[in-house]
Amino acid sequence: MRPANFDYQRPTSLSEAIQLLANNDEAKALAGGHSLIPAMNQRLSTPEQLVDIGRLDELKGISTNNGTLSIGALSTHAQIAASSDVRTHCAALATATGLVGDPQVRNWGTLGGNLAHADPASDPPTVVLAAGGTLHLQGPNGTRSVSADNFFIDLFTTDLQPGELITRIEIPSLQGKKNAYVKLAHPASRYAIVGVCVVLEMNGNECVSARVAVGGATPKATRSPSAEERLTGSSLQVAAVDAAAEALVNDIAGDVMGDLFAPEDYRRAMAGVYLKRAVQAAMA
Repeated sequence: MRPANFDYQRPTSLSEAIQLLANNDEAKALAGGHSLIPAMNQRLSTPEQLVDIGRLDELKGISTNNGTLSIGALSTHAQIAASSDVRTHCAALATATGLVGDPQVRNWGTLGGNLAHADPASDPPTVVLAAGGTLHLQGPNGTRSVSADNFFIDLFTTDLQPGELITRIEIPSLQGKKNAYVKLAHPASRYAIVGVCVVLEMNGNECVSARVAVGGATPKATRSPSAEERLTGSSLQVAAVDAAAEALVNDIAGDVMGDLFAPEDYRRAMAGVYLKRAVQAAMA
């Protein structure tokens, strides 16, 4: 199928882009286009106007400042995966963005667009959530910041309000913490059947704090407080990690999604398995 007819605008500044979006409730922002264009081709999305923000340099770039990693919303997955700053301060995000789709998708798809789309099977939301990220937004009513804990609301649903754009993502440096992302990938699409990210703060052999997030199996990237509790205060011995895996499975039990390829019971079981693998990868 082909998309329905639409108007096309290419603003030269962020303020112009926000004004264009504010002027038309049926307008959509276009960044890398790897989520929006397929939806338009299937007539699942029929915007009257596309506002192409892909050339706005003010939404690009990766930097660090006072222990915080800052990533422009238009930074591509490939740029993030290759960034020495990202590999140093949030290795799990470098891993996750390097696992997105294929080279074409990674070189065009953007982090901001990925998070705004909030596909439950995508990789970056799980990491940004586990890492304690903050999303900076700008719209017709000004700017605001939303923690990743509050940004992802439901299936393909976020806290973005009409006319708002993600401008940048900030992640506190994890340089002194163990962190990793692992996933069970669908063999055709490479989407996550299950993806798990862990962030572990260690004091010697003791885990003094833990953040655990899972994606793929659930309608949105989801924290597991019970798994975090089981890991915290332990030395990450086999029994503690097994208990955390079981706790994760129990936390998400009522929310797990399934399909013909990977039924609910399978995804639920794999969530526990991949938590164990994430801990092993973080501590390697």
